[in-house]
Amino acid sequence: MRDPQTVDATDSDVKRVTAAVDQLLADFDPKTTDNLEFLGAQFDRGLAWVSFPEGHGGLDVSPTLQMLVNERVAAAGGPDAFRGNPLGYGMAGPTIIAHGTEAQQHRYLRPLFTGEEVWCQLFSEPGAGSDLASLATRGTRDGDEWLVNGQKVWTTLGHLAKRGMLIARTDPEAPKHKGLTFFLLDMTLPGVDVRPLYQMTGEAEFNEVYMTDVRVPDADRIGDVGEGWRVSITTLMNERVMLGGQTPPRGSGFIGDAVRLWSESAQRDVGKRDELMRLWIKAEVLRLTNIRASQARMIGTPGPEGCIGKLMTTDMNKEVTAFCMGLLGAEGMLKPGGYPKVRPQLSGGHHSSPQQAFLRMRANSIEGGTTEIMRNILGERVLALPSDGRGDRDLPWSQTLRS
Repeated sequence: MRDPQTVDATDSDVKRVTAAVDQLLADFDPKTTDNLEFLGAQFDRGLAWVSFPEGHGGLDVSPTLQMLVNERVAAAGGPDAFRGNPLGYGMAGPTIIAHGTEAQQHRYLRPLFTGEEVWCQLFSEPGAGSDLASLATRGTRDGDEWLVNGQKVWTTLGHLAKRGMLIARTDPEAPKHKGLTFFLLDMTLPGVDVRPLYQMTGEAEFNEVYMTDVRVPDADRIGDVGEGWRVSITTLMNERVMLGGQTPPRGSGFIGDAVRLWSESAQRDVGKRDELMRLWIKAEVLRLTNIRASQARMIGTPGPEGCIGKLMTTDMNKEVTAFCMGLLGAEGMLKPGGYPKVRPQLSGGHHSSPQQAFLRMRANSIEGGTTEIMRNILGERVLALPSDGRGDRDLPWSQTLRS
């Protein structure tokens, strides 16, 4: 029986990828090789995104084989490109390969994968969150440059980012979905001001970004002028797959923390045990579902099914971390280390304590599309239910009501 993680991959492709991984690990032992050097070699050998074209970090083979690569590299102690640049690897890379020019792909993909250039996402605004297409950040053409003015909010890791995925309004007289353009913003340009937004954890993982007369080269525009919404959909769908489609080892992550806390707890009543087993089974079903969904995913724009993983992962994370608080009892009310106001570095998804994880997971139901938006997308695009009335869809943006 064929390994389920290589469904849709030919035997020759499996052998080719396996041989490439064998050679990578032989030439660059992760235990003695610098992470930057290792990731650069992984990219050059087509093992960054195996489904991408050759020369752009891929081998032009089935994306199902990426799991084979990731598992082999992790087992050997190699670095994880996603952990070092989550928004770059999970969102910017697929967007650039789907819509970018050859020059943009050559310029951005390798330093993105190695983590030399961390990326952020500049989409949401104070008056444009769930209704992203109503955004007001303006881009005005000035020769070979665009003059950008506006404010973005909830920018994850903006304080660490070298590059940002920016969507701006370049035609206010077009309907709100039509007058948008997508840019790859250099976050070090004059006029870019990143300010912290402190969360209830005490950290400022999120930021607000002000852009004042920022001159963005037209060469950093991705897609055609006015086609920013189409490009941004690729980014958003990949974001939902990224947030909800992770496939960690069985029994790891938050459910692993819950099992550990249970084993250390003095309160092992039957009700708590049954609840833990229910959560473990639910976590395993979600993990297997995400594996199946990731196998079906191709490069470009994933379908709305990516919303399922995001929606269910959100609920799962909140439920398991709340269960952990219950196991801790009164101790759960005290967060170790308090709430120092810090701007965190990349943590690889690690949370310093169950209390920290519980507080941070509340944001899951907002970031990457609110739970309500996920349900609307699934209802309209998967179940074909009637959509909400939208009277401003065909109006020029300049005539629409905005908050």
